[in-house]
Amino acid sequence: MPNRLENEKSPYLLQHKDNPVNWYPWCDEAFRKAEEEDKPVFLSIGYSTCHWCHVMAHESFEDETIAKLLNRGYVSIKVDREERPDIDAVYMSVCQAVTGSGGWPLTIVMTAKQKPFFAGTYFPRGRQYGRPGLVDILEDILDLWENRREELLRDGEEITAAINRKNMTGRDKGGNKSSERQIIKKAYHIFAQQFDPEWGGFGSAPKFPSPHNLLFLMKYAKEEQIPDALRMAEKTLSAMAKGGIHDQIGGGFSRYSTDERWLVPHFEKMLYDNALLLLAYLKAYQITGKEEYADTARHTADYILRELTDELGGFFCGQDADSDGVEGKYYVFTPEEVKSVLGEAAGEEFCNQYGISGKGNFEGKSIPNRIDQDQSKADNAAKEDREKLYQYRMARTSLHKDDKILLSWNAWMIQALARAGTALKDKRYSKAAEKAQHFIKTHMTDGDNRLYLRYRDKEAAHKGQLEDYAVYALALLELYHTTFQVNYLADAVLRAQQMITFFEDDEAGGYYINASDAGQLIARPKEMYDGAIPSGNSVAAMVLQRLALLTGDMYWQKAAVRQLEFCAGEIQDYPAGYSFTLLAMAEAVYPHKELVCCVSGEVSEELKSRLAELAAGGMNVLVKNEENADKLAECAPFTAEYPVPREGEMFYLCENGACKAPVSDWRTL
Repeated sequence: MPNRLENEKSPYLLQHKDNPVNWYPWCDEAFRKAEEEDKPVFLSIGYSTCHWCHVMAHESFEDETIAKLLNRGYVSIKVDREERPDIDAVYMSVCQAVTGSGGWPLTIVMTAKQKPFFAGTYFPRGRQYGRPGLVDILEDILDLWENRREELLRDGEEITAAINRKNMTGRDKGGNKSSERQIIKKAYHIFAQQFDPEWGGFGSAPKFPSPHNLLFLMKYAKEEQIPDALRMAEKTLSAMAKGGIHDQIGGGFSRYSTDERWLVPHFEKMLYDNALLLLAYLKAYQITGKEEYADTARHTADYILRELTDELGGFFCGQDADSDGVEGKYYVFTPEEVKSVLGEAAGEEFCNQYGISGKGNFEGKSIPNRIDQDQSKADNAAKEDREKLYQYRMARTSLHKDDKILLSWNAWMIQALARAGTALKDKRYSKAAEKAQHFIKTHMTDGDNRLYLRYRDKEAAHKGQLEDYAVYALALLELYHTTFQVNYLADAVLRAQQMITFFEDDEAGGYYINASDAGQLIARPKEMYDGAIPSGNSVAAMVLQRLALLTGDMYWQKAAVRQLEFCAGEIQDYPAGYSFTLLAMAEAVYPHKELVCCVSGEVSEELKSRLAELAAGGMNVLVKNEENADKLAECAPFTAEYPVPREGEMFYLCENGACKAPVSDWRTL
């Protein structure tokens, strides 16, 4: 039955009228009741279009356990900050003084005399990722109210700090699991110990690119302000770009390097390696602004579009290392060959810049590389010269191409090309990503809207496995943040839901590799280790966490918590082997931002570009207009409360669970 808010006019208060919490509006009656019953007052302040207000409402204020706790021990008051800015201003200043920050939802506990002794913003229902849980906070305050009230009233700031210290210590007492932050820190120190300061990478030969390790280090550097973490990533990316593992002539990267210098590769090129490396170079470019990373990213993306793209839009698996039965034959040159193609003077210059000598560096011939050159000097070699040598070697011999199309590998490349379109401001890449997604939707989806694993020669076959659903969902989220077409978001929600339905282990946690209806093997395995490709479980964690933050839906929040808790237990002994899991964990642990953009009419290209840049930088962005409002609300129910302006745009920004006042100019974001 409705509470005392049912007769209010405020949209925000009316959103809470059916809560099981016995809410009062701000009124004398509420404070008299608190005085008569000797109870503290629980004050919650927000507004109708506040994302994290909706999250806390669904998570906590619709929860019967929390409602019983509030109804038994407190008098609860709801305030619309837009109706009562005076009340909001008073208690926001309290929150800022006590915690050093503020925002909405604003949470205050105070006496019947309106004197506050506890302040904060958003709190999850239970302890999560370093945040104290609301249940524990409410119980602890009641204990203090009954047994140490004078202390409570005398020094509220100390009480607040004590509660936060108690509840931010990680897992329950007596547990043997490390906290998520401890796991992340431990992984960083392992990488630091294994780092090769001379040549980059980790350990000794052979060296694998493992770009998800570098993505983790860049994320850690940003969030923890650790320059050495970024230095390790940059050293590795720069060394690989100069080495023979990078095809200096045609673009793209080989599988791994047989030596510590990244000079001599195993010449096989794989789609997934190049997709993940493209993501890493793009991230480095976004963080540092260094053109060398953008150039390498373009070189890689162009290679994919030129040599590994089917006419229907899908991406082939890769190219063999051998030509005419000889490993690397396709890639190596002699000085005489180079000069015959470019001419004496230009050929000599090219050989000097790319390490091509009579002695050779691989079985008497030379793998083009720039190891002994600085980036700027090496780039002086004309693009036309590289193109001439590319055409020459294609005529000289050929490479076998593995032309099957694997869904999960394609999904990695879709994500990478969509990101490239934004970061490099080149629509060729984003259009290729969209075309590949259309290929999957058209040719790799069955009549029940389930996914196939493989496509080749006009045939799709084999039921999709965990990584197909997880990586595809992640790619769809990237496409949404590139185009802001709500269909991509809706499809991501669908694939994530299928992932939960068909792959989750309801009892022990985590996700199986194969679907529940895929047929029985002697065992149903789970995979956690992030090898050359991130595991399905790590990608599942990322998808669920992003959906939780993006949609504000408690279903996804609970699913993300389940998966990240499972992952934390699995990886704590050697977390450096699970770098993509660490990335998902980092998105939950570190500060995050959510932005809802409400637009009248179509989104301008300028605004779309800016929003895509914000999303590529880690912000969770939703775009609403009259046309997509209903479908967007199906994916992110809280957006139903956000009004579309008659003209222009309105932006609603939340930071780390606290929502800011809306603004009309995106340049202020």
